[in-house]
This record gives sequence, C-alpha cells and structure tokens, in this order.
Amino acid sequence: MAEIVSLAEAIAANVHDGDTLAMEGFTHLIPHEAGHEVIRQRRRDLTLVRMTPDVIYDQLIGAGCARKLIFSWAGNPGVGSLHRFRDAVENGWPVPLEIEEHSHAGMANRYLAGAAGLPFAILRGYRGTDLPARTAGVADITCPFTGETLTAVAAIRPDVAVIHAQRADRLGNVQYWGITGVQKEAVLAASRSVVTVEEVVDELEPRPGAVVLPSWLIAHVAVAPGGAHPSYAQDYCSRDNAFYVAWDAISRDRAAFAAWIDKHVHDKVPMPAGGQA
Repeated sequence: MAEIVSLAEAIAANVHDGDTLAMEGFTHLIPHEAGHEVIRQRRRDLTLVRMTPDVIYDQLIGAGCARKLIFSWAGNPGVGSLHRFRDAVENGWPVPLEIEEHSHAGMANRYLAGAAGLPFAILRGYRGTDLPARTAGVADITCPFTGETLTAVAAIRPDVAVIHAQRADRLGNVQYWGITGVQKEAVLAASRSVVTVEEVVDELEPRPGAVVLPSWLIAHVAVAPGGAHPSYAQDYCSRDNAFYVAWDAISRDRAAFAAWIDKHVHDKVPMPAGGQA
C-alpha cells in the first residue's frame, strides 16, 4: 500500500545508486521536481529510461547522475538539442554516457511487456533499419503460426518508476488525466514506484478518460504542487514555453548550467517564468 511521505523521503527510500530509473510523462505531467530531488540527493550511476528524454534528463545527465540512457527520441521540445546530453556523449562531461536507442513503438512495447510480466514483446518495427545490429535487447523472431519474421524487444523492468499526477486520495490511490503517455505501464513494470501529485484529496471524483492507479501498486506518494514545471499538469498549471527557450542558452555553457543547478535545485530558489534567473 502506498505511503504518503515527503518527496525527499520518497526518493531516498526508492532511488538508489546504480538503479534503472524510468521517469515518464509525455509533454504533460513530466516529474521535474522529483528529478530535482534525485539531483539533490546526488544519486550516481543511474540507467535512465524514458521514451522522450527532454529537459529533466538533460539536467540529470549534466548533474552527473547517469551512466546510461535508454530512449527513443531526445531533445528540447520545440527548441533543439539537449546540450548536457550531447556534452556527455561527445566529451564525457561530467561523466561518460552510454546510450541505447530504440524506436517509439519499440519502447512502448517494451514497457507493455514489462507491465504484463512477459520477457519480451513482438512487433513489426525495426525491419529495414540498422538498430537491431546496434541495439541490445532487439532480435529477429519467427512466428510459429505463419513463419513471418518479426522483431522481439526485451521487456523494460525498471528498479523504480517515477511519475507525476494530478491527485491522490488519503489511501494513496492516484488519479491522472489528459495526455497519459506510458505512465501506467512504467509503474506496472517497475519493482518500486514514486508518484508526485498536485494535491491529496479526500475522494477521487470520476473524470472522463482518467487513469486510476490503486494504492497497492505504489510505494510512496509525495505532494509536489507544480511538480511538473516547466511541463504542464492539465487543470492545474500551464506549460512554461519560455523556460524551454531559455534552457537552450543555460544548458549550452557548463558554468551557466552548474550555476543554475546550484541556485534552483540545490538551493531551491523558485524560478520566475522562463527560468532565466
């Protein structure tokens, strides 16, 4: 059953050096504040998993938390490259970063297999590309019924999954809606999970299209209002588009990046709109 604790307690209890960590959320409900807590607790040697690593993984990589990234697309959405990610891959700063690249469909199916407790998933993707020759956990498989050659992708089973959601009740049941991505699958696939929420309420009111994660799936829930910033949480806060633009300049320079992390993550100085101060 989920226990409602502080964010610092939730991360300390669930994210350990050397873990495989999945932090999911697609455009919406990206768990930035939880990522900052991982940086504050100076976790190291993490294998980071995310379908679309963007600014929060750029920050984790630049802070020296990661040794490997498993992903399908990486970038500062709507702006350009992730400069801390590039610096780690190209120059080994602050530490070398190993990468494992997949397709979107491959990553989604890997999460589905992990959520179902299966060793792998099967799809028609990857055919005609060089990814199988370059990527671990991808192999040809022959259908026993038709003889067709398909692609098998190994399941993703993170040590811990971290997501952000709109709300939880006092028993630790979690509810989220809007663009839901693969958050549910990440939690189901993981050995442990942390969910940050905008608020805790007495009762979860029904919502069209909402996903409810029962308390028994989750290790810890932590209240983190605005915890998705600069991404958005539908019905709670808007996307900070100016921040993503500002991040391009901040992240290009190692010293500017380090100063920003010291001020807004370690010292926890609130960010103005656009995140430039």
